[in-house]
Amino acid sequence: MIRYEKEVYKKLKKGIPPKEIFIHLDNAFKSIDLTKDFNLFDIKLLKGNNRRKTYRLRKGKYRALFYIEDDEIFVFKIDKREDIYK
Repeated sequence: MIRYEKEVYKKLKKGIPPKEIFIHLDNAFKSIDLTKDFNLFDIKLLKGNNRRKTYRLRKGKYRALFYIEDDEIFVFKIDKREDIYK
């Protein structure tokens, strides 16, 4: 199951990312949820000393940051490349 944080919904209301990009990202997360195969998309494990493994999904200029916990995908941030890692 895919869960989006409140911040993602707030950004969507503002039009970030554009609707077509969000649809593509949502479809990618659905595919990952079904297949559990990260090689289908441009996904990287982010470096850092986080308590959980954080991944990045790339679509053009936009990035989605997410983590997996108990077979659920939690998307906590979607933004442009230059703004996502701040």
